[in-house]
Amino acid sequence: MLNVDFQKLSDLINKNVPGANAVVNTPEGKSDSSITVEASSIFAVVSFLKTNSEMPFNSLHVISGVDYVEHMEVCYMMSHFDPEGGREFILKIKVTDRVNPAVDSIVSLYAAANFQEREVYDMYGIKFNNHPDLRRILCPDDWEGFPLRKDYVAQKVYNGMEVFPDSKMNFEDREFIVRQAMIKKAQTQSAQ
Repeated sequence: MLNVDFQKLSDLINKNVPGANAVVNTPEGKSDSSITVEASSIFAVVSFLKTNSEMPFNSLHVISGVDYVEHMEVCYMMSHFDPEGGREFILKIKVTDRVNPAVDSIVSLYAAANFQEREVYDMYGIKFNNHPDLRRILCPDDWEGFPLRKDYVAQKVYNGMEVFPDSKMNFEDREFIVRQAMIKKAQTQSAQ
């Protein structure tokens, strides 16, 4: 990413935020490097990143979720706008509790986090503790499940409407329905 010494930033976080356990992720290929911290320290880490004088980050661009089946991640793209030279990086946390996933909200630090945390909640079911208005933002309030999770099983009918009517399905939709049936079958078998 732009103008960031990841090891220096990781060391700075670890020095100033006890228990953050910041680790630099350097993927192979052309992917962006990132830093992962303990989920329990996300509020303290983001607060430090916003207010420190050595390497501050004055803007939050994006919060997104990712489901890797064995765990979920929340990714925060942060940047610093400065005429002398900007910088940006991705901060990640790992969420291992798939039944009741929850992390601390950063809305009180960056107002831009408000709708983005709601979207991650709506799509992945990750709750943001102390969020001022945590509710669905894309799906209806009574929607069942979290559509971007790997274990999501789409409901067949919503408010009297068939969710996947045969007359409107293409090949990819049909494959999706087959995968949904396989997931539901596996979930049923593991519950027994």
